[in-house]
Amino acid sequence: TPTPIIPLDPYAQDITIFLPDGTPIPLTLADVDYWASYGIRICINYASQIGASLVLLAVLLVLTLPQPHKRTSPVFALNALALATNGVRSILQCLYFTGPWYVAYAFFGFDYSGVPARDVGISCAASVLTLVTLGFIEASLVLQVHVVHVTARGLTKYGLLLMTALVAVMAIGFRFALTVLNCEAIVAKAPFDEWRWLAHANNITTTISIFVFSAIFVAKLALAMGDRKRLGMKQYGAMRVIFIMGCQTMVVPAIFSALQYFTDAPELGSQVITIVALFLPLSAIWAHSTMSAATGSSS
Repeated sequence: TPTPIIPLDPYAQDITIFLPDGTPIPLTLADVDYWASYGIRICINYASQIGASLVLLAVLLVLTLPQPHKRTSPVFALNALALATNGVRSILQCLYFTGPWYVAYAFFGFDYSGVPARDVGISCAASVLTLVTLGFIEASLVLQVHVVHVTARGLTKYGLLLMTALVAVMAIGFRFALTVLNCEAIVAKAPFDEWRWLAHANNITTTISIFVFSAIFVAKLALAMGDRKRLGMKQYGAMRVIFIMGCQTMVVPAIFSALQYFTDAPELGSQVITIVALFLPLSAIWAHSTMSAATGSSS
């Protein structure tokens, strides 16, 4: 009985690469296709973050040209620094996928002996800048919550300040631990699989901090809007604008953070920090524009 001929799938052909000692590594063309597609997707993702961060930073600087004293505001400085560091860290992340870390042999053979010290430093810098960006964002959120509640009673004001500071420290602490271990793995050119749980925990604590800060912020502004309505102030003012942007700051990054656990799109997780960094100065721009328009119309 002749052996039946099994049709060949040309898109899943077997190929073999070899380590320097001759050890074979069996692959398929499907593996190579995934490797190429993954790199392209990630670079597109980070490129969008580069453009959004640097364009909004330029808009912030242009809008404050007539009034340079606004650049001395702590909130402006923190938001601008968050955008700048986020743009730079996204550039460095792209360099990972266009450098020796992501060549086909190194990726499939787990052999990173050909990665020079310069690229090791670039990858470590990208990890550190992610921590720095998160620090600027958390500091901005703490400061804005404190400003919103500056007229509150002493116990409420300082209680909220303590609670938000603890939430910020928690998020930054997890990111700091992740950064240290990640940099150690990068320098040693070792796998990071045993610390995947810490990466997940870091995403969770970051999402929690976004919810806590924005919930406090939005709740206070919702009460202020209610007071304005009772006083008969029906104009679409800056408070309502900040309320809307606060909802976006809370919901949209949380959605992106949650979706990464239900999809196979790893690009979503890196967008969380970028979206918050974008929405914080956007709310300030929108509120300022609304207040300027209201002042002009009233005069």
